[in-house]
Amino acid sequence: QVHVVESGGGLVQAGGSLRLSCAASGPIFRLVVMGWYRQAPGKQRELVASIPSGGSTSYADSVKGRFTISTDNAKNTVYLQMNSLKPEDTAVYYCNARVFTSFTNVLDAWGQGTLVTVSS
Repeated sequence: QVHVVESGGGLVQAGGSLRLSCAASGPIFRLVVMGWYRQAPGKQRELVASIPSGGSTSYADSVKGRFTISTDNAKNTVYLQMNSLKPEDTAVYYCNARVFTSFTNVLDAWGQGTLVTVSS
């Protein structure tokens, strides 16, 4: 079973920064893509940023220029550096890892989520 664990959430004032970390572990044959999603109260979960193995990063328009996603592939770890935070960034942030556990079996693994609260 593939496990995904996030860390780094917390309370920060508007304009501040936070760095989220996410580590995937377990029977990972090959990493396909890792991404960060968020869900604010009363809203649907949305994709914030993603980074495929060996590919280019992508970002939601609302975070472009403020957030940066990066990986340490040797550790199956992904980071989300969040700068210039705004109150509307307040949400539970979830990490997703899409992995092959064998030549043919692919699955999506989710973390438990980490709360980011930005005060005005």
